[in-house]
Amino acid sequence: MTMTPDAAAAFAETFGRLVAGVEQVLLGKTHVIRLAFTALFSEGHLLLEDVPGTGKTSLARAMAQSVDGTSSRVQFTPDLLPGDITGVSVYDQRSGAFEFHRGPVFANVVLADEINRASPKTQSALLEVMEEGQITIDGITHVLDQPFMVIATQNPVEQAGTYRLPEAQLDRFIMRASIGYPDHASTLRILEGADHRAHDVVVPPVVSAATIIEMASAVRSVHVDPSINDYISRIAQATRHAQEVRLGVSVRGALALLRSAKTLAAANGRHYVVPDDVKSLAESVLAHRLILDPEAEFDGVSASNVISQLLIETPPPSDRLAV
Repeated sequence: MTMTPDAAAAFAETFGRLVAGVEQVLLGKTHVIRLAFTALFSEGHLLLEDVPGTGKTSLARAMAQSVDGTSSRVQFTPDLLPGDITGVSVYDQRSGAFEFHRGPVFANVVLADEINRASPKTQSALLEVMEEGQITIDGITHVLDQPFMVIATQNPVEQAGTYRLPEAQLDRFIMRASIGYPDHASTLRILEGADHRAHDVVVPPVVSAATIIEMASAVRSVHVDPSINDYISRIAQATRHAQEVRLGVSVRGALALLRSAKTLAAANGRHYVVPDDVKSLAESVLAHRLILDPEAEFDGVSASNVISQLLIETPPPSDRLAV
């Protein structure tokens, strides 16, 4: 059943209240906050590439508070072990049995801070978690709390002592974004409120975690015209044939762009997707999935440049069939 116009309007109203609530903590970053909630309602995860001190932890905590959920923070370091993330089984002498102690991943919003500082073995511990929403330890499967979202960060400037994220894990992030420094007006507001730490600000819950699950389910019913599917497919194929690209967008990437576009359409109060939804999200959803040719990287070409050029060269559908 296709989402109705009234349902889309109600979704947009709630989405706007969620964004406005988090903006009390992350001043002047409406675009990034909207991207983060788009990832949440698309049942995906967010990768933030940014320098320290831009509010990444505050974003994760505020999002969890706004949906009346739980949040946790894991500082990734070279000595971090998989069990430090997922949890471990500890032998209880009184009961004579192993008891599972849940790790920090059992939360609605998990901040994986500086994820590229942990070893590949520890990074891989998140693969099953991010893809399937569950953990298997000692042959026993533990289902995670819902909704569930990982917000991972990595510093794009300092690379000493880091491990590059494998392509398989990058592909599991539905989008990549950057918070960036606040503008002058927002910086002044932050300085004026310097007596109050960001951690002291409590964002009132807008909706319950159960409502978030219902809204994420409703997003799947947003109408997608066949021409939109064709447009997304042509963009994905164009990345695979681009001269500067060694490895293009996978089918998972195309599906991620479609899911995100449906969420954005509902967030804008529409019950159908338009080409602008796809275009506005293409860089955030697709750029981190590209592996560029070394010569292109040496010439200063970035994945974002490639996506921007392909959007110019790939014509969007001109007509939309009736919903």
